[in-house]
Amino acid sequence: MEMIWFTLLVVFMNAALARYFSIATERGPLPIIPNKIYIAFAALCLVLVAGLRNNIGDTYLYMHSYVVDDFSWAAVLQKDDIGFNLFQMLLKQVSDDPQIMIFITAFLTNLLIIIVFYQYSRLVELSLFAYITTGAFIVSMNGIRQYLAAAIVFAATKALVEGKWKIYFPVVIFASFFHQSALILLPIYFMVRRKAWTLTSTILLGISILIVVGFNYFSTMLFSVIENTQYAEYQNFQEGGANILRVLIYALPILIAYLGRVKLQAIFPQSDVFVNLSIVGAIIMIISTQNWIFARLGIYFTLYQLVLMGWIVKLFREKDQRFVYLIFICFYFLYFFYENVIILDIRYSSDYIKWPF
Repeated sequence: MEMIWFTLLVVFMNAALARYFSIATERGPLPIIPNKIYIAFAALCLVLVAGLRNNIGDTYLYMHSYVVDDFSWAAVLQKDDIGFNLFQMLLKQVSDDPQIMIFITAFLTNLLIIIVFYQYSRLVELSLFAYITTGAFIVSMNGIRQYLAAAIVFAATKALVEGKWKIYFPVVIFASFFHQSALILLPIYFMVRRKAWTLTSTILLGISILIVVGFNYFSTMLFSVIENTQYAEYQNFQEGGANILRVLIYALPILIAYLGRVKLQAIFPQSDVFVNLSIVGAIIMIISTQNWIFARLGIYFTLYQLVLMGWIVKLFREKDQRFVYLIFICFYFLYFFYENVIILDIRYSSDYIKWPF
């Protein structure tokens, strides 16, 4: 964990300096443009740590399959998620070392995520701090294919916000070649491009509560639908539900956004899309308390919640913002320690990075 702690410190400090040395602007969704050099340093740190690892979650299995699997055209065309297999086939032309696949995937995933944070997060250091402390960064090193797909769709945030479906839909379809579950964002497009805190939000929350109450019936119906797909094995998933504390972690910023909805709309006119996507993500997390596997769908919405976290401090009175900022840091730091040290006991390993240096 020492390397992850070091990453948290370096990324947060560089992102904070990026905002401190920002310049004012009247163009775009932000009133400032963070310093690109410091943001680049933060991105570099995330990419190196994620890209040079050899463990965490399914990393070993991905590296093993890269070595032993057949990536001929005939084999690739018969596999699911053809985009990721074509991606590996191309990398195989460069090197048989699986570290190249881990590094390039980490590079693309984290770069796309940071670019959107840079464009839309008011306090970019808080979004990046939450990216690590909520566990999203570690999850990106576990669900490699799905997080890459999520990052590709996330990169099309501008098209989503501006309603450019002719750009957004092809990006989502392209991402689905890396993980088919990305297709869920096609119908979501029509749902989230509405005014936040309307009847739609209430209906969604009501549906989520009904699903939790009648989960056995819902899960039976869902698994019958995916019975003949590559996700059919999820019906045998028996690892319990997501921690209720994780639900609260993502629900708290939404509650603050609701209480400060008038001010949020005034200072961040594009916030409706981020709020609606965050609500959908929170709903999925509520459902995942019954079966953790549903939290995998939440990956696509977590990134928008992290952008929202970069605005919540600004919803308080100016004289209270420093105190709220400090509370935010302490609260998510303690959660990070609780989940990744006490509960999961995450250990980082790399053939290239050793601690201490």
